[in-house]
Amino acid sequence: MLDYAALRAVSLVVQTGSFEKAALALNVTPSAISQRVKQLEERLGVVLILRGNPCTATEKGEWVCRHMEHVGMLETELFGQLPALIAPGEPGQRVTLHIATNADSLGTWFLKAVSSFATERDYLLNIAVDDQDHTAEWLQRGRVLAAVTSLDKPVQGCRVTPLGSLRYLATASQPFMTRHFAGGVTEARLSQAPALTFNQKDRLQHVWASKVFGAPVVHPTHWLPSTQSFVDAALLGMGWGMNPDLLVRDHLASGALVELVAGTPLDIPLFWQVNRLASDRLKPLTQAVVDAARGVLVQ
Repeated sequence: MLDYAALRAVSLVVQTGSFEKAALALNVTPSAISQRVKQLEERLGVVLILRGNPCTATEKGEWVCRHMEHVGMLETELFGQLPALIAPGEPGQRVTLHIATNADSLGTWFLKAVSSFATERDYLLNIAVDDQDHTAEWLQRGRVLAAVTSLDKPVQGCRVTPLGSLRYLATASQPFMTRHFAGGVTEARLSQAPALTFNQKDRLQHVWASKVFGAPVVHPTHWLPSTQSFVDAALLGMGWGMNPDLLVRDHLASGALVELVAGTPLDIPLFWQVNRLASDRLKPLTQAVVDAARGVLVQ
């Protein structure tokens, strides 16, 4: 039989990052939380929480957290129909849903989708950010219930819905173009001009160069893990970067930014994948994501 008091303790330690905060949320002592977690770990024979600042879940601990999200959604439905089940004075436990998306979607269209869901439903959201080629791993490891990903094949146990493509343009300021590409954009000049790279997982510049020149081009780069800062850095002449069309179209229209090579967009298909066990209860979220995406992404 499942010990839900212990499972809830694990979930809240991971969610809040500490035993003390979890204890406050459950109105018990930190030692009580520690005892519940320790007994559950001993019973299962696995470590569920990596003690630290903050505390984080192991892979097995993540599965416990996702199970408690499912339970929380079921309880929310049940309490809505039978409010008398809630004990007087018992603190209400709002469910936090864990989802993942890529940074450029979050910086362009995704927030509009999830905000409309969050304002209409009594759920909290924990949004993880990773490269679109890697968010599917969060689903595979049980770290999230749903994700925006570039993977078109369903992750095991998930349902997939196509959203459209996020269009990127290789852009730079006019002074930058004059300084580095006065004679035109060539492989040799591109290999010397500093680019902007989000992080080590970011391959958009190489994919674009392969599309234009037939092979990736090794180039110097600034590392800049921020969607908006990518645009700002391009405007300031710091480097060239692959910026979402949604963020730079006005700058292109004004001439503040220009395409490195005109007419060479890079479209990255995106898909919404959601855990099958939660898919029915997350239909409103899925609909909000699909509506927002199809309103702005390339179809």
